[in-house]
Amino acid sequence: MILCEHEDDARRIYAALPARFGRFGLDLHPEKTRLICFTKPPRRADGSGNVSESWDFLGFTHYWTKSQRGYWVIKRKTMASRLSRSLKAIAEWCRTNRHIPVRAQHHILSMKLRGHCEYYGITGNSNALCQFRTGMAKLWRRWLMRRSGGAARKNWAWWNALEARYPLPPAHAVRSALRST
Repeated sequence: MILCEHEDDARRIYAALPARFGRFGLDLHPEKTRLICFTKPPRRADGSGNVSESWDFLGFTHYWTKSQRGYWVIKRKTMASRLSRSLKAIAEWCRTNRHIPVRAQHHILSMKLRGHCEYYGITGNSNALCQFRTGMAKLWRRWLMRRSGGAARKNWAWWNALEARYPLPPAHAVRSALRST
């Protein structure tokens, strides 16, 4: 990802990239390499701005929004497809491992949640992190309730007691979105 303030700078870089990559034996993927206009939304007469197009990169959707002080800022959130894919993977893991002890399940699910937060845990992405944690807890409960073969339906008191004993770690941002990795 290369961001340029002026379009002519972006076009010069875009034209020079294939030769530069070629020197190292690398190619640019034609479907994944493109120029996009990601300018600050223009102001309307009523003071609001048009929302410009968003774009996805490395699992995040980048979009313009207003800060609390009223300035235009670029924010990042987890791509909807990545969030959905992660929750499907958690559901599959819970389904295939529902026979192992609850303590071991809790330990592994906690590690999976921490790993998700390590990658997607940037400032401004807390809604998606909480959505992932809540979805994970719902899936875990769903598959734990099926352990008895459906003979005994467990109530919410059972789940609340289990959550108190084996709480999932909180989903929170672990780094600033401005820090480069």
